[in-house]
Amino acid sequence: MEIINEQNNFFSLVRQLFGNHIFLTTIISFASSQILKSILCLFSGRKTNKDALAALVWSTGGMPSSHSALVASMAVSTALFEGIGSTIFVIALFLAFIVIRDALGVRRAAGMHAKALNELGRNTSAKFGFEWRLVKEIQGHTPLEVTAGSMLGIVIAVIVWSIVK
Repeated sequence: MEIINEQNNFFSLVRQLFGNHIFLTTIISFASSQILKSILCLFSGRKTNKDALAALVWSTGGMPSSHSALVASMAVSTALFEGIGSTIFVIALFLAFIVIRDALGVRRAAGMHAKALNELGRNTSAKFGFEWRLVKEIQGHTPLEVTAGSMLGIVIAVIVWSIVK
């Protein structure tokens, strides 16, 4: 009997979570950006189906920024559903600023460092004859990728709000 109650409590919590408009908006934005990223990856001609699947599941970098879509959607939907004067909106807004700044700054710089490291590794490997394993270069986002992701998140937040208001 306790197991049934625990399961009912679990499913009740899941229903509550998925009944939250801010949560749903944020998840839809993240999923949409990942799907769009994998479609763009497939049609770019430079990537394989395996790369597109990786982009769908869990890749970093690329167009559009799913990090930016997620936090922009979260901040805007929080403003729409909870109000601009709410404490939770202020938290969501500053979290969005931090994540977007990180995607453009720190993570992008790490990607540029990885590119330089790979070039150095290839040159040194060729000169001294040892094997070099490449470091992942695409870690951050360009301003266009961040803008596209943010716009996607904002549009989805406004659409969801206009449907359920």
